[in-house]
Amino acid sequence: MAEPTFRAPKGTRDILPPESGRRRAALHAFSEQAELAGFGEIMSPMFEDLGVFKRLGESTDVVTKEMFDFFDKGDPPQHLALRPELTASVCRGFAEHRPTPPWKVWYEGPQFRYEQPQAGRYRQFHQLGVETLGTDDPQADVDVIALGWNFFASLGLRQVTLLLNSLGDPTCRPEYLEALRGHLTDNASSLSSQSKVTLERNPLRVLDSKRNEDAEIIAAAPLMVDYLTDESRDHFDAVRAGLEQLGIAYELSPRLVRGLDYYTRTTFEFAADALATAQNAVGGGGRYDGLVEDLGGPATPGIGFALGLDRILLACDAEAVFPIPEPVTKVFVVDVTGGSHALDVCNTLRAAGIGADRSYGGRSMKAQMKVADRSGAPFAAIIGEDEVAGGEVTLRDLRGDTGQHRVALDNLVATISRLLG
Repeated sequence: MAEPTFRAPKGTRDILPPESGRRRAALHAFSEQAELAGFGEIMSPMFEDLGVFKRLGESTDVVTKEMFDFFDKGDPPQHLALRPELTASVCRGFAEHRPTPPWKVWYEGPQFRYEQPQAGRYRQFHQLGVETLGTDDPQADVDVIALGWNFFASLGLRQVTLLLNSLGDPTCRPEYLEALRGHLTDNASSLSSQSKVTLERNPLRVLDSKRNEDAEIIAAAPLMVDYLTDESRDHFDAVRAGLEQLGIAYELSPRLVRGLDYYTRTTFEFAADALATAQNAVGGGGRYDGLVEDLGGPATPGIGFALGLDRILLACDAEAVFPIPEPVTKVFVVDVTGGSHALDVCNTLRAAGIGADRSYGGRSMKAQMKVADRSGAPFAAIIGEDEVAGGEVTLRDLRGDTGQHRVALDNLVATISRLLG
């Protein structure tokens, strides 16, 4: 076989059936959970003005290293970027359209980051998420976290750990940052070269480091929870109490900061324990009470999360749950009379809501039966000259042991429906 002229760009790939059907089923499961909780779907542009994403934080890798940005053909040209995440786009949408709060929306779609591909992480990757804008009630935090927890359970995932932290508010954050910067500066000679650079931009980001040389210094760093104001502490206590009320287990993770600068107060992450890798996060989020204001809207508190579909499905594989769905095709029509009868039979079955497929090109019975077997359909409806003369098809069980029998065309839909249960 000749080598292809072109291949998918690095960090991207084609998702073929039946795996694509599994992903669609996961998206459907998520949309069901979100809509049960009162969230409506938002569909945002795949690219925005670069300034929208700069609000993620000038010290974050997403902004400094990973954005796919470009100039359009306008006069003057506008500096745009493919979205690296969706929270900023949702907040821009809120600032632009000013819906009545609290505004609860869910989303799904591809995001783009120029980073080194790894297991479950691509340069084009798919995220699912929710955002609640317009309330600072800790009960909203609990509802958002519970939605993510329930979604994982709906897929059959059981080995998921919820990590929880509070990053305080603008009142207590400066004092903590001063203490953290002092600790890291005192130990800067032992930090990795990457963390030394990060320290100059934002000491909080150093806590994200997974490098061995940074581990001991990070372990000894001051904790944000020791600097919380009474208001932030009360908010965090209410979130914890709500999770406990729902029976959702969590682990306090006082060094959890996530990867973006806009987080305040509640911060959380879902870790898939079945993934035997250091990068086992399958999603996370938190509060971002100043982001809408940064994008030109009114002061608006917000809470949300984003989940990575690719890594979630890897976790499902590791736990042997949420397999590829059964084929939609239930009947494969084998027509050895030229093909026109297969056209009618397929159309009749599809109109009744029964998945039906067929072969093309007037192939032999043997060749068509091979295609029928590969289709995964449980039944084949065979049409030959005798069947045409009798107004029938021969229905053959391809997966069980009921053999085959003749069925009148007028009774085919009812017979298939009964056999499918």
